[in-house]
Amino acid sequence: MLKAVGFDDEDLARPLIGVATSWIETMPCNLNQRELAKDVKRGIRKAGATPVEFNTVAVSDGVSMGSEGMRASLVSREVIADSIELVVRGHLFDGLVCIVGCDKTIPAAALALSRLDIPGLVFYNGSIAPGRFRGRDVTIQDVFEAVGAHAAGTMSAADVRELEDVACPGAGACGGQFTANTMATLLEFLGLSPAGANEIPAVHAAKRVAAERAGALAVDLVRDDTRPSMIVTREAIENAIVVLEASGGSTNGVLHLIAIARELDIPLELDDFDRIAALTPVIADLRPGGRFTAVDLYDAGGYAVLARKLLDAGHLHVGVKNVDGRTLAEIAATAEETPDQRVIVDPVRPLQPTGSIAVLRGNLAPEGAVVKLAGHGRRAHSGPAHVFDSEEACFEAITSNAIAGGDVIVIRYEGPSGGPGMREMLHVTGALVGAGLGESVALITDGRFSGATRGLMVGHVAPEAAHGGPLADVRDGDTIVIDVDARELRLDVPAHEMERRREEWVRPTPPIHTRCACEVRCPRLVCRGRRHRHR
Repeated sequence: MLKAVGFDDEDLARPLIGVATSWIETMPCNLNQRELAKDVKRGIRKAGATPVEFNTVAVSDGVSMGSEGMRASLVSREVIADSIELVVRGHLFDGLVCIVGCDKTIPAAALALSRLDIPGLVFYNGSIAPGRFRGRDVTIQDVFEAVGAHAAGTMSAADVRELEDVACPGAGACGGQFTANTMATLLEFLGLSPAGANEIPAVHAAKRVAAERAGALAVDLVRDDTRPSMIVTREAIENAIVVLEASGGSTNGVLHLIAIARELDIPLELDDFDRIAALTPVIADLRPGGRFTAVDLYDAGGYAVLARKLLDAGHLHVGVKNVDGRTLAEIAATAEETPDQRVIVDPVRPLQPTGSIAVLRGNLAPEGAVVKLAGHGRRAHSGPAHVFDSEEACFEAITSNAIAGGDVIVIRYEGPSGGPGMREMLHVTGALVGAGLGESVALITDGRFSGATRGLMVGHVAPEAAHGGPLADVRDGDTIVIDVDARELRLDVPAHEMERRREEWVRPTPPIHTRCACEVRCPRLVCRGRRHRHR
């Protein structure tokens, strides 16, 4: 069978290294992976092993944002991880290189590699270059915010179209410290990606050179039997959290790091993020909260500069190892900081004194909620609740100018079960910022946010409303208090009234659409999976 594919006896006598790609023509994020796979495979062959390429699915968060398709995004992480695991186990590969791009492919590859615990690495295909719009750099974040600006009357439809045409100029994942670049950064500090490889932009000539080196490195890992469980330790996880906090990274990093830690039986809890945040300054001026893109970070000197500054300030564990065999201290020592760069600041004069992500609790979030603080100074808000049972209903209210300054917007039934799928809310948060409401309203949800979200937005509220969490009991006009310094998310409603509402609550049926399950041939789409009578 393998000879029919084109392998010969010499090929099959060598170690077999799987090369997993998530190439797909639905987004620019993974678009260069076919070419990078050739480079990885060349490196594997030169190092004396045999590459075997295969691919997985991928879902574009940016394309599916604000639609029913976003319900598939977080689920795709599990499908991608499972598919990599199945191919590797089914074909008994000796090692593995995962080429990743869009948001969920990166943690999915880390989950699969950790679960399999075979020698291998994860290689990020790189960030997209910023677009240029009327003399300034732009990213996909600007497009989502333009939707709100158009609704507010400050941008014309022609302006939005012009921006849309230039915001994404080619291959690569979204250009700020959004989820893809956040996770690409964290994987280098976890040690699963070769140091200095992920930061290289997608269309930079050095990317293909790094891809070939990654292929050769995978062969070395097989020969030395270096496994993920030897690389990703508790100290490495803590380093990744430090960098998440210091770089103004995506709140999705919380979900993904906890998942990776559990694959390796490393204890990690939500409160660990808050503890580390209290000790970690924000030192990277990156979008969405800051001014610069991932390409600017690379031009400033890259992750090694970030590592050196954090190490010098005593924020990182020194001795953790990378798949390339070097310790973090050795990697940091190679840093070449660009003179007069403004992307990474000195920890002595940070952009914020504490980390970019905080954990809130209270009677609205007994099991915790996550808020991103980078890029805005707001640490408290109190106001009347404006409640929506879906993202679509909230978006309609924003675009029809039905949201008032001071409101606390509540979007519920968008959690993992209630959504289902825990959709990201960039469609909504971008529209709020674009409409000029980003500094005057707050938003809380049991869903989650894109890494491009900015403003006082609280997500991951647990327990979720569909499981009977307190978010289900909020009514329009209730006063909600967000107090970051007190780490509190509170509903100012008496306990006895909350109990009464709880008794009245009926769990809504999730909006799942499926074909009629009866035996009669019927094209009708029915909601909630219920049978119906035929007339």
